[in-house]
Amino acid sequence: MEPDRYGPDVLKTDWRRPKVAPPAIVEAQPGLVIELADNGFVGAVVGVEGRMVKLEDRRGKVRVFPLGAGYLLEGRPAVLKAPAKLAASRGKLVSASGSIAVTDAKARVARASRIFVEGRHDAELVEKVWGHDLRVEGVVVEYLEGVDHLEELLKEFRPDAGKRVGVLVDHLVARSKESRIAEAVQKGPFGAHVLVVGHPYIDIWQSVKPGRLGIRAWPDIPRGIEWKHGICQALGWPHEDQADIARAWQRILSRVDSYADLEPELLGRVEQLIDFVTA
Repeated sequence: MEPDRYGPDVLKTDWRRPKVAPPAIVEAQPGLVIELADNGFVGAVVGVEGRMVKLEDRRGKVRVFPLGAGYLLEGRPAVLKAPAKLAASRGKLVSASGSIAVTDAKARVARASRIFVEGRHDAELVEKVWGHDLRVEGVVVEYLEGVDHLEELLKEFRPDAGKRVGVLVDHLVARSKESRIAEAVQKGPFGAHVLVVGHPYIDIWQSVKPGRLGIRAWPDIPRGIEWKHGICQALGWPHEDQADIARAWQRILSRVDSYADLEPELLGRVEQLIDFVTA
């Protein structure tokens, strides 16, 4: 069986179980011994090329696997990322997503396939961390202004085998409105050419690690209070109008420099979408 390179599907989790610590994000440094969660293969890192890591087992056999989730480090879940030092030692640059930066590629015509996200903030965060990768691959990211418009958009876009659509959804948890829309799309006429994935957070803001803002955790906002306004109020930020909310988001976004500043639950989903629309 192939390991789940992107991490667990939030819709397959049991919300009643106690929460567990998120997987550690680990650079694939040479000599690091890592285990595949699904099949038990154990190997030491001997190289990284693009989005792939080379692992050598104790018999000297080298196998290649995708970077990302699906690994165990000392028995605990881990997400493998390309190491900045390794790339630098080879005269290569590393993009904000952790992949090897391509500096000599010619401009590429955009693919017919698209990635859709819910709103402007989602698109800006994806651009900041994965923008280099997306330009190299020729993938355009557009925003929906709400997942409620998804089915209508797909009817107009008409995905097919050469024009795939990947969709990133906020708050994709069991029995939510978002999960019902995602399930309907996957069962619909375009389901074979559409991939809908999501993170468990109420808004993309929460995918930024709270430590980057100098707080221990994102505040809990009671129902009935608009979430972003409630967050700003709880953090002591201006929150009177939409301009205040926009400035709050720019403040949050400015604290994100790379994948290491984001939660693993988002990282795996975006990598999964990029692979889906470029396959």
